[in-house]
Amino acid sequence: MGGRSVDGRQWRATIVAAQNGDRRALDELVEGWLPLVYNIVGRALNGHADVDDVVQETMLRAVHGLGSLRDPDGFRSWLVAIAMRQIRDRARRKTADTLPDDAHGAPDFAELTVLRLQLEGQRREVAEAVRWLADEDRGLLSLWWLEVAGDLTRRELAAAVGISRQHAAVRVQRMKARLETARSIVRALDSACPDLRETTDGWDGRPDSVWRKRLARHVRGCARCSGVRDDAVPAERLLVGIALVPLPVGFTLATALGGKTAAAATAATATASAATASAAAPAGWSAKVLGALAKPAVAVTAGAAIAAGGAYVVTQAPDEPAPRTAPPTTASTARPPSSAPPASPAPSPSHPEEQLYGTVVDTADRAPAATARPAALPRRADGTVALTGAPPTGLTHRGEEVTFTGRGYVRVRWQVLPGQRPGALVMPTWTGLRGRLFHVASGGGRRLDDVQPGSADGTTWMGGPATGTTVLPAGAQQMWQNEYFWLDGSVTLHQNERGADYNLFAQASSWDQVAEDVATPPDGGAGVVRYGLVRDTGEDTAPVPQYLTRARPADPATVRQHSQVTPAPH
Repeated sequence: MGGRSVDGRQWRATIVAAQNGDRRALDELVEGWLPLVYNIVGRALNGHADVDDVVQETMLRAVHGLGSLRDPDGFRSWLVAIAMRQIRDRARRKTADTLPDDAHGAPDFAELTVLRLQLEGQRREVAEAVRWLADEDRGLLSLWWLEVAGDLTRRELAAAVGISRQHAAVRVQRMKARLETARSIVRALDSACPDLRETTDGWDGRPDSVWRKRLARHVRGCARCSGVRDDAVPAERLLVGIALVPLPVGFTLATALGGKTAAAATAATATASAATASAAAPAGWSAKVLGALAKPAVAVTAGAAIAAGGAYVVTQAPDEPAPRTAPPTTASTARPPSSAPPASPAPSPSHPEEQLYGTVVDTADRAPAATARPAALPRRADGTVALTGAPPTGLTHRGEEVTFTGRGYVRVRWQVLPGQRPGALVMPTWTGLRGRLFHVASGGGRRLDDVQPGSADGTTWMGGPATGTTVLPAGAQQMWQNEYFWLDGSVTLHQNERGADYNLFAQASSWDQVAEDVATPPDGGAGVVRYGLVRDTGEDTAPVPQYLTRARPADPATVRQHSQVTPAPH
């Protein structure tokens, strides 16, 4: 999504500019949202030959109807609803849902998901199970997939399907149950069950409703195939770790223009635009819209570009791995400043407990020498801090949060997962602070940009050549394995995962535990590559963590990097 999440609110300025005829803004809008539409339609139709046509019709309807969108913040739900209408229209037009002969043997969307994203284990199992769902369930799954990833709300899902939220909850539960049945079929087909081999004798290997019923019946009655895996992970936990599938090679929007090049279509509509000046879109809108599709040499997504005289065309071969960024160095894991989340307004202190405190906010820093012993850790009040709201598995998904209340030390342990999903990391944020919060120490035996012991290619805990790397926003302080804070009051920590995959594990700590951690010497093994770092001064000069506010914004990811709880810098 070009560094931005699939959240219409973050695209407001671009949407408004496009509505006013800004060609560059329209380019960016189509570029940013085309992959999302392709994945919704691709999963709903499971790679049917009509996928390209439905995607193109969706995007062109959205482009032509953009001027009638009254609320730019509702762009995402509006676009998704258009896509689902096109999917339903296609279903009504196609009474026989069969692939043309020349498509036999071509990979379906489930296979494309596995191959292009290099999925393994239970994530591969879920992706392959999708092909066993009925059309209606696949359509719903394509939306629920985005919901569990945090890229769609339940309200938007229900609106796109055209039902109430209560009915949507029932439909989703039923679809999940059928998805689990489909997962059991995939597991059974991967097994060496002799009875199943006999059952599938004569099957051509293509999933359909008849074989779904037969195989599900076998699984239910077979002791070998019906066993529940001890390590089975719920589908929603697996789906959130699967990225959008890149656009296929050769994909173009030009074919939706009746075979004309976009340039020709632009010329044809330019003459007609004067006759539609009284429409909802501005005069000349159609010409500007189609002209934007013809703009050459504009990057779209990994492996895509706009071809001269045509439209969005993917040029990367499907069996090539997605491009990886270079491994980060100790000095920098920053991305360009333009990708930083939008700033939220600073709170205005109005109560005694909301007064400014401290004088320093964390900044990006260089790693100390690995053998540099830490300074003495000042003692602060070592009371009790209660944690509420955190899932037992930690903060592993966007939208999860934990609230700390009390006085004492807390530890936040990081787990960055470039092997699951590398790229730009959206930092966790602290909101609703009452009282004071200081960043007192860093430990765990390593900064996450340290080179892993035994690595021959410079792989760090942020990633490497084999996995791709996790990249921090410009100015963000590099995290260590363990980060320690001292709290006097209450505050909520939010997991804002949008892009790179990461987990947070929070727990109450103590002065003794912090002091012992930072003083653990490097041993060349077990990942302990350096002493910890004491940041606390025991005074108000101790640093305040970045991304901290007393406000409670609707989207926690919009909290400013420079915390708004200290006096303004001179």
